[in-house]
Amino acid sequence: MQLNTYDPESPQFYDELYVAQGQPREAAAPLIQWLQGLSLDEMNQHHKTAQIALLKLGVTFNVYQDNQGVERVFPFDIIPRIIAADQWQRLEQGLKQRITALNLFLEDIYNDQKILKNGKIPLNIIESASGLLKPCEGIKPPTGIWCHVTGTDLVRDRNGEWFVLEDNLRVPSGISYVLENRRVMKSTFPNIFQTMDIRPVDDYPSHLLETLLNLAPPHLQNPNVVVLTPGIYNSAYYEHSFLAQQMGVELVEGRDLVVVDGYLQMRTTKGLRRVDVIYRRLDDIFLDPTAFRSDSLLGVPGLMDVYRQGRVALANAPGTGVADDKVVYAFVPEMIRYYLGEDPLLSNVPTYLCWREQDREYVLQHLHELVVKSANEAGGYGMLVGTAASEEERAAFAEKIKANPRNYIAQPTLCLSRVPTLINSHVEGRHVDLRPYILYRGHDDIYVHPGGLTRVALRKGSLVVNSSQGGGSKDTWVLAD
Repeated sequence: MQLNTYDPESPQFYDELYVAQGQPREAAAPLIQWLQGLSLDEMNQHHKTAQIALLKLGVTFNVYQDNQGVERVFPFDIIPRIIAADQWQRLEQGLKQRITALNLFLEDIYNDQKILKNGKIPLNIIESASGLLKPCEGIKPPTGIWCHVTGTDLVRDRNGEWFVLEDNLRVPSGISYVLENRRVMKSTFPNIFQTMDIRPVDDYPSHLLETLLNLAPPHLQNPNVVVLTPGIYNSAYYEHSFLAQQMGVELVEGRDLVVVDGYLQMRTTKGLRRVDVIYRRLDDIFLDPTAFRSDSLLGVPGLMDVYRQGRVALANAPGTGVADDKVVYAFVPEMIRYYLGEDPLLSNVPTYLCWREQDREYVLQHLHELVVKSANEAGGYGMLVGTAASEEERAAFAEKIKANPRNYIAQPTLCLSRVPTLINSHVEGRHVDLRPYILYRGHDDIYVHPGGLTRVALRKGSLVVNSSQGGGSKDTWVLAD
């Protein structure tokens, strides 16, 4: 089967498997040699088998804007992505540095606010962030950690250099697809895993459980950990149930929990049972109707009072959404310099902040060549890809920017790297990004899961990789030393 998707007429795209026409990259050479020994019919059959396996495993997601309201199988591509050991080592160091600074930032913002007083970040940017939650001011989370689980989105440019696209510090999703993709790949292609030294990924649930148990008071011999889900209609419900099952803990909804005698209790068939640690998979504002949204039916009345008193731990801590704001994202390199006294190991994508008059004027004049994003939207929504938008769409977006400049950033249209992908029974290059998952247990105890979720834009020429926008996923192979 011919895998080579290197296009000498499109050198602006970095091909992750090929250096040039017919010349594989060193790390990918064993994979390419093995795959080229398969016929196209065999590849198509393996691809169908993998899709059926994922369907049987129930690996699905919901799209909120889909009026049909049906679950979909997360599209999966059979050709994996390769990351060499030395590349991964640099990424790992950069991600550890970044999450350390972000945790220090969150602790500072909700307490002393030194970074604001020293003028490193404009006060009005933080005060106007929708993710800043007043009820979290002055809170001291267990072990002093705010963000325990992070999913940081990375992309590569035309030179193969890695950039941070955004941080996800509230309830980052997707790790279940990483684990199930690997499970399916190992059953589909067992021989190649014996040939190549690929780092395993299946121990993530044990690392996650260890992170959660670390939040419980040390005097508790058997702390009770639960996964809190909004319920079966949430787009990531499969993942919630999957992680609870893999960790061997209870999956609960808000209606299963109640505050009694100053403690959080779980209703069981044998009566109430105390809950010590919650891995929460719903947004902050729905956690407690007495502290945030009064109309929330998903949370637990009084939960924040129990949390303030240190009688229950929450991962991630409420209030972390302020660091998810795409305007605040632009200041992460400054956070690293301020809190750690170091230069960033991973760069941000160059970013224009529309609240700055000079930046805004440039953005409005160059909408046809920029990507514009809303500060708090996710899933590929609330954004404009200027190169693919019509004149009417750009004009409409310009009015949104003028009406609320604080809510928008703009970035150059990156030439995202491409990986060979099986499309309609033949192979084509498709754009990808990467979301590694980081578990933070302290400055000297950070676990970066080897690989992460590679999302692939299945539509030809598309730069939007989100599943809600027609994207799929690939297995990510990080090679050992």
